Amino acid sequence: MKLLALSSAARRALLNSRNGNRHSSALARPFAAEEARLLSAGGVKGGFFYWKRTMASPAEAKMPEKEKEKEKEETEKSVVESSYWGISRPRVVREDGTEWPWNCFMPWETYRPNLSIDLTKHHVPRNFQDKVAFRTVKLLRIPTDMFFKRRYGCRAMMLETVAAVPGMVGGMLLHLKSLRKFQHSGGWIKALLEEAENERMHLMTMVELVKPKWYERLLVLAVQGVFFNAFFVLYVLSPKVAHRIVGYLEEEAIHSYTEYLKDLDSGAIENVPAPAIAIDYWRLPKDAKLKDVITVIRADEAHHRDVNHFASDIHFQGKELRDAPAPLGYH
Repeated sequence: MKLLALSSAARRALLNSRNGNRHSSALARPFAAEEARLLSAGGVKGGFFYWKRTMASPAEAKMPEKEKEKEKEETEKSVVESSYWGISRPRVVREDGTEWPWNCFMPWETYRPNLSIDLTKHHVPRNFQDKVAFRTVKLLRIPTDMFFKRRYGCRAMMLETVAAVPGMVGGMLLHLKSLRKFQHSGGWIKALLEEAENERMHLMTMVELVKPKWYERLLVLAVQGVFFNAFFVLYVLSPKVAHRIVGYLEEEAIHSYTEYLKDLDSGAIENVPAPAIAIDYWRLPKDAKLKDVITVIRADEAHHRDVNHFASDIHFQGKELRDAPAPLGYH
């Protein structure tokens, strides 16, 4: 009570001093000093709440807590979205008007795969280079079968970390060649980078289903380091062999995913609900299952098989990729 009385007296004295009363200003000093002494004696907690009560505006005092929190969130949101550089992401929504949850891909990058593609097509080796590519892929499959056996979830996760490399390497080297020679690529840079991104999305989906163990992560680092450098050198020396090897790798991927589907049908692997990222990326039904996801991934691999065998055929005919139109959007 003493504190409140002193505070009121001090404020009245200060108001009078603003009106030009010098004696009032002198009178206010003892009250202000006494008020400060009592506030400091009351401790940090008491002083803080007294200061907050006296400094709050009438509108803020009457504002409900929920409205304060909402205003604070809107303020923080505006601070994040506004930038000195003027960069901000536009609001992206689904067809039903709900907020788009993914930053790694946008709605216009989603698609419905062509499931009618022929899965049985096989490029028969015709010459020495084809046979080298075919035998190389068959040899690479031996340690994979020994390590993963029928653990197709782990196998798919591991192989997708490798499958996303060739498109990136090929697209990067074609990009550099286009810059050196001042030539268009015929759309092949974008086509190969689309393939790499599609394979990466396969991996992002499989990670939702299979959590990699620490030794599998180490294996990914080792395999990716070796495969990237080996494929880089191979693509520089012989793009036609490089694309042929990728074509045969995709044929093996089709086989692996077919075996995966067999285990799903037999009940050896549980047909769990599809991850949300897969439903949005491939525009699957809301009640889609793991079997639906593996089916569309297998169709993607069949399309990559066709693209890489086609690219290799172009080189074997003595032409460059830019001489033939690139299959853009052909997943």
